[in-house]
Amino acid sequence: MHKIAIIQESSVLLNRQKSIEKAIGLIDQAAKAGAELVVFPEAFISGYPAWIWRLRPGGDWGVSESLHAQLLDSSVDIDAGDLKPLCDAAKNNKVTIVCGLNERDGKLSRATLYNTVVIIGEQGDILNRHRKLMPTNPERMVWGFGDGSSLNVVDTPVGKIGTLLCWESYMPLTRYALYSQGIELYIAPTYDSGDGWIGTMQHIAREGRCWVINSGVALTNSDIPADFPDRESMYPESEEWINPGDSAVIAPGGEIVAGPMRKEKGILYAEVDPNLVAISKRALDVAGHYSRPDVFTLHVDTRIQSPVKFT
Repeated sequence: MHKIAIIQESSVLLNRQKSIEKAIGLIDQAAKAGAELVVFPEAFISGYPAWIWRLRPGGDWGVSESLHAQLLDSSVDIDAGDLKPLCDAAKNNKVTIVCGLNERDGKLSRATLYNTVVIIGEQGDILNRHRKLMPTNPERMVWGFGDGSSLNVVDTPVGKIGTLLCWESYMPLTRYALYSQGIELYIAPTYDSGDGWIGTMQHIAREGRCWVINSGVALTNSDIPADFPDRESMYPESEEWINPGDSAVIAPGGEIVAGPMRKEKGILYAEVDPNLVAISKRALDVAGHYSRPDVFTLHVDTRIQSPVKFT
C-alpha cells in the first residue's frame, strides 16, 4: 500500500513565485504525513483562468488582454528552470509530485501558453511533461495544443502513473493510449466537478481497471485578487465558492475510497495498492484479453510536432 495526497488548495492567482512557495509548503506537510505521491490540480501554477467562462466571446477585449498578459507573465518556463524549487522539494522529501501549470513556450515563439501537467520523480527529475491535447471551448483562446509525444505512462515507487487533464478524459482513444501502457494510477487534474464528473471518473476506473486520482480545483471569492479587473461584476461577493474542488480517489472497478472533497480546502489522503490493478483485469482488460486487434487498432503519433525544423 502507498499513501497519496491530493492537494485541494487554491493557487496564489496570477503569481508564479507565491504559488510555487505555497506548493512547497503543502508538499512538506503531505510528506510529513507519510505521503509518497503528492498531486496538485489543473493549472495550480499560477491558477486556472476561470474568467474565460464569464467573459463575452469577442467582447470584453480590454479585460481579456489585461488578464492574459498577467497569466503570461506568471506562467512557467520549464526549460528556463522555473520549476527547480518544485523539483528540489520532490528530492528533499523523497516524494513523487504531479502538478498542473500554465506553461510558457520557451523555445520557439515564447508567447504560446500550454495547459501542462508534469510528473516529477523522487530524485527531482521531470519524468513527463504533458500538454493538454485539446483545450476546451474558450480555453482555446488561452492555450495552444499539445501533441502525442507526452502520452506516456512512467514508473514511480507508487506504481505506473499517467496523466490526462480535465476533458481529455472524455477522449476514449486518449484514455486507451494510457491503458495500453499498463497504467496503474490514472491521475486527472481537473477544473470540472459535480456528480456527473465523479461518475466519469468511476467509469474510467471500471473501464481501465486502474486507480483514478481526481484532483479538483478549489476556488473561492477570497482567492480573487483585490485588483482583479472587473472583479465586482465578474465575481460578486455573494458568490462564495467559484469552484468546489470535488477531489476523489476511486479504486479499480469504480468504488470511491476517498472524497469527493466538496467545498472544502485541505489535503485528501488515501492509500492505494497498485497490485489490485492486474488482479481486477481478470474479467476485463480492454488493452489485453478483452481487446480485438483483428478488428480494431489504435495508431498514436508520438513525434514532437513543430512548425519549424532546423537542419
